[in-house]
Amino acid sequence: MKYYLLLGLLFCAGVTQIVADAGEADGSPETIELDLGSFKEGSRTDAETLKREEEAIQLDGLNVAQLKEIREKAEKFTFQTEVNRMMKLIINSLYRNKEIFLRELISNASDAIDKIRLLALTDRKELESNPELHIRIKADKENKALHIMDSGIGMTHQDLINNLGTIAKSGTADFLAKMQDPSKSEGQDLNDMIGQFGVGFYSAFLVADRVVVTTKHNDDKQYIWESDANSFTITEDPRGDTLKRGSIISLYLKEEAQDFLEEETVRELIRKYSQFINFPILMWSSKTVDEEVPIEEEEAKPEKTEDDVEDEDAKVEEASEDDKPKTKKVSKTTWDWLLINDSKPIWTRKPSEVTEDEYTSFYKSLTKDSSEQLTQTHFIAEGEVTFKSLLYIPKVQPSESFNRYGTKSDNIKLYVRRVFITDEFNDMMPNYLNFIRGVVDSDDLPLNVSRETLQQHKLIKVIKKKLVRKVLDMIKKIDKEAYEKFWKEFSTNIKLGVMEDPSNRSRLAKLLRFQSSNGKGVTSLAEYAERMKSKQEHIYYIAGANRAEVEKSPFVERLLSKGYEVLYLVEAVDEYCISALPEFDGKKFQNVAKEGFKLNESEKSKKNFETLKGTFEPLVKWLNDVALKDQIAKAQVSERLSNSPCALVAGVFGWTGNMERLAMSNAHQKADDPQRTYYLNQKKTLEINPRHPLMRELLRRVEADEADDTAKNMALMMFRTATLRSGYMLQETAQFADSIEHMMRQTLGVSQDEQVEFDDDDDETEDTKSSSESTGADDEEDEEQQHDEL
Repeated sequence: MKYYLLLGLLFCAGVTQIVADAGEADGSPETIELDLGSFKEGSRTDAETLKREEEAIQLDGLNVAQLKEIREKAEKFTFQTEVNRMMKLIINSLYRNKEIFLRELISNASDAIDKIRLLALTDRKELESNPELHIRIKADKENKALHIMDSGIGMTHQDLINNLGTIAKSGTADFLAKMQDPSKSEGQDLNDMIGQFGVGFYSAFLVADRVVVTTKHNDDKQYIWESDANSFTITEDPRGDTLKRGSIISLYLKEEAQDFLEEETVRELIRKYSQFINFPILMWSSKTVDEEVPIEEEEAKPEKTEDDVEDEDAKVEEASEDDKPKTKKVSKTTWDWLLINDSKPIWTRKPSEVTEDEYTSFYKSLTKDSSEQLTQTHFIAEGEVTFKSLLYIPKVQPSESFNRYGTKSDNIKLYVRRVFITDEFNDMMPNYLNFIRGVVDSDDLPLNVSRETLQQHKLIKVIKKKLVRKVLDMIKKIDKEAYEKFWKEFSTNIKLGVMEDPSNRSRLAKLLRFQSSNGKGVTSLAEYAERMKSKQEHIYYIAGANRAEVEKSPFVERLLSKGYEVLYLVEAVDEYCISALPEFDGKKFQNVAKEGFKLNESEKSKKNFETLKGTFEPLVKWLNDVALKDQIAKAQVSERLSNSPCALVAGVFGWTGNMERLAMSNAHQKADDPQRTYYLNQKKTLEINPRHPLMRELLRRVEADEADDTAKNMALMMFRTATLRSGYMLQETAQFADSIEHMMRQTLGVSQDEQVEFDDDDDETEDTKSSSESTGADDEEDEEQQHDEL
């Protein structure tokens, strides 16, 4: 069996002979440029080279002497006893998606090419063995093998032991402990294992029973490494230096992983994870083309029958020889190396070099959005962590945004050295900015061992902080016309941000827009502040269900009559948002429906107000102690009322009518919720308008007779109407309805004792009911008599 395995592993080594043969083109190591254009799909290299490339992956005819040499010279290595535990962890726990094996191996190949390119910058001879820098992938369905080839730095004999034998080192136990509990790694110990032939390489065993590596380093001979995940062997390649330089990873796939031999599957995985790798990724692909081929003589002139001769004689005119077709179309399947990663990572370029059309094209390909973006920001962040980013704001809020609010977002794609890592984030962008689309690419972002779950590392927080700042700056720079569209779609997000993001609250406050008494449009807080009166100390606002409601609220009457501007908060989230914002530009907010409201008026006005308070003190005391002592927290003379007789005012920390309405409409809130019960049962302050004629009459009646029943009834009625007028809900609607009916009878001159008339049918019903009751009683008496007789 081992003989067969070795025979199989050697055939793949010949594939990289193509690297040496194809790499004779001139090139200067000092300026190593990659021309992806030369690899465009459908392009074809020299026919002889292609033939040799195709043959290179076919099974080489190894003679008996070579096989005997392999058996005798192979070095056998046995993994330590913990390797089974290690492999089980890698295969079953470390990676959630088996498909990422291809991402890991392509990333390793890219790193290997990066290393040789870096060496070539100081020593141009390093590239002479193979000037071409590319990655090639071929699926071999016949042998159930997938080959990943690179022209990178390759590995020496010692590299094979140190790198591919990583899990056999004496520190395996510590390594296992750190993988199972990443907090023990202190965020650094495992980082170097990614991006080289380390644990990432072993993701190959997710899909392969056997892995064969053929490799050639400039400083060593060509070697073959083979493993079945239990042990590995290393032997010198008897064919000699066929690769020139680089490596081939050959995966002999498990039965359940045969899908990865399908050309389209592999192509999609490359585009998903490795679309923006620096180097060309070529795949051996089939293509069906129509070709014109000559028609053979026998085919052009078929043997004629006697009937054919008679038909030809009957024809008046025969087709000439020149009119007869001499070629025909034939479908033919051809194979060629096709470029897969043809998209350019535009975020790696300077913003000044990218056109608006390129930004739009990339946005559509990234988001699958048919419309254009609203705006974008493209920047390079440097400092504690360096990364490049391109972020977009769409024109329309996705319909499912708030249904998924707080869940993992897939709108920001993270790349490390242009290798896609993940788009499942909870920490890269705050929830309120979940509508932002874009990419983040970092060369030095630390990851955990699987590349799939980001470590809780301080650099992640640094990136998030910079991304949020850049997004808020981008929004701030949107012109006025575009901002109206933005606010229409994303206003709720910004308001939620004020509530959820204290560190950026002041920046977010500058983006807020609200309706106000100054015109029909929306205004910013900065614009409101500019229009404030000279001695105005507060930013006034009122919240309600709609503009019509708040405009007619008793709480804004006096303010509007004095020329003060009031913000109208008519969205459900508005009052919560402002409550989380203590001040703006040094000005505190004042909810005009709550206690604490004061107007900065002249000394004369203040003196007049104190006089009114003294005049109405008997009425205030009567309301507190007699008429409404069980309904209100207290009564007082109001500064804010102008036209309404009275209003119900919430405490500083109580619920306004709008907040109460929102709480009652919450479908998820329980009726017996303690918080809800507490706020609903809170008594409010009744403010009376000393200038209103109803209050003056009520004062007169109280001063004349504190026991006046009419005054008590009127006080109760005014309290109930004030409750409704102030936006609250009545707790006792039946009693309120009875009071209104009593007033209507009195106004219309209908006696309070007059009863409701019944129809004749109602009388018959009553008679029938009485008769039924009587019959029932007689039946009971008969039953009792029969019982006595027995």
